Amino acid sequence: MGRLRRLAEATPASRNRYLDLLRALAIIMVVLGHWSVVDIAHDASGQPTARSALPDFPWAYPVTWAVQVMPIFFLVGGYANAASLASHRRRGGDATGWLLGRSARLLRPTSVLILVLAAAGLAARLGGADPSLVRTVVYFATIPLWFLAAYLLVVPLTPVMYALHRRYGLLVPVALAVLVAVGDLTRELNLHDAALPNYLFGWLAIHQIGFAWYDADKKDADATAPRGRSAGLRTRRLPLSRRAGWTALLGGLAVAILLTGPGPYPVSMINIPGERLNNAAPPSLALLAVSTAQLGLLLLLRRPAQRWLRRDRPWMAVIAVNSVVLTVFLWHLSAAILAIGALDAVGLLPTPAAGTATWLAWRIPWVLILGVFLAVLVAIFGPIEARTGRPPAARAPAPPSDDRVEHHWRTTGRSVLTVAAFVAVVAALVINATAPRDAPLLLGLPVPALVAYLAGAGTLRVLRSGWGTPG
Repeated sequence: MGRLRRLAEATPASRNRYLDLLRALAIIMVVLGHWSVVDIAHDASGQPTARSALPDFPWAYPVTWAVQVMPIFFLVGGYANAASLASHRRRGGDATGWLLGRSARLLRPTSVLILVLAAAGLAARLGGADPSLVRTVVYFATIPLWFLAAYLLVVPLTPVMYALHRRYGLLVPVALAVLVAVGDLTRELNLHDAALPNYLFGWLAIHQIGFAWYDADKKDADATAPRGRSAGLRTRRLPLSRRAGWTALLGGLAVAILLTGPGPYPVSMINIPGERLNNAAPPSLALLAVSTAQLGLLLLLRRPAQRWLRRDRPWMAVIAVNSVVLTVFLWHLSAAILAIGALDAVGLLPTPAAGTATWLAWRIPWVLILGVFLAVLVAIFGPIEARTGRPPAARAPAPPSDDRVEHHWRTTGRSVLTVAAFVAVVAALVINATAPRDAPLLLGLPVPALVAYLAGAGTLRVLRSGWGTPG
């Protein structure tokens, strides 16, 4: 408590505490959502199985418009990335140095998860476990990594996309939304692979709105920047008024209803087996409409939430969650797997049919049980994330005139290696996510994925240590 109080007291007055609250709440909603809809049973061989019970409740599909919180992650990420990039540059750092700093917070907790799962998979194989079962368990434990793969696509583009934002403002997300609509059209024509760029265009569009929110908040914005109604969509500042909030909320809802009612999109914003289209993978125009409505609601709640966060206890709680927020997200399905295995081993695993009164009655105690398992995992692995700091930016000294060519090549090589390492990490996560969930893999993970991940993460670690830095 003493450390949290010191951190709370040291919070700069300029910090947008509301964005930190949104990040924490979004994580909590993801965790509770996954845990509360799980339906557990036993297969023909007596092994426990788990699936989402959501397909059994079509009436609940509209609820997914509120609980699909991936857009909030990218919105908050856009704000945070713009703020940290601007701060890094004010301290004399370059875009590559900023990107390396961001990689530390994202990849250290992720590396721990992957290495622990690989070691556990190897131990299970050596102990005689069915290789297909090992892969299935590891596959479900790594489901959270699909979001990280998408986010790691967006982060390296932040310097370029923020430059576009500075020039074209809100025209950029509008253009990206048009590209998403084109991708959706290719899905209607059964050209599903042609829609894969929507993974990038859709999340980038929401990420750009985070830039606009940051520019609306910062006090030292360029006085010559286009603003207000006269700038139209080229404004760099997101309107934060209650009128703007109501417009986004009602407009987004109206468009989403039209797209999912008479329109061709499913109502659910979360994948439902059997639906011909998944609104979130890749992001669809319907998901962007729902995201707009979510943005409107967030704007309407902004001022009361900011007043509440001026109190010490709420702000300390937000700090505590955010210090281990990625650890909570990465390990929450592992906690469920461990709980299912432990309860099944002692004959106490509850397996009521989804939708029955018994199943509903078990929701609260079930979530509490999983919370205990997750708390243990966070206590073990959370300090790795909590201790991850961001290295201060340092301006490289100007090289002597006869070393300018070498300086240029060092800078270019460092940037190329950084981007290549991010690509390797994303490729590794995609390979794992697309590999069959019951394939008999040695470690439960595809070996190419593990090699690519270790190569990418290791390269970023070496570059963060200062290797290849000019000067």
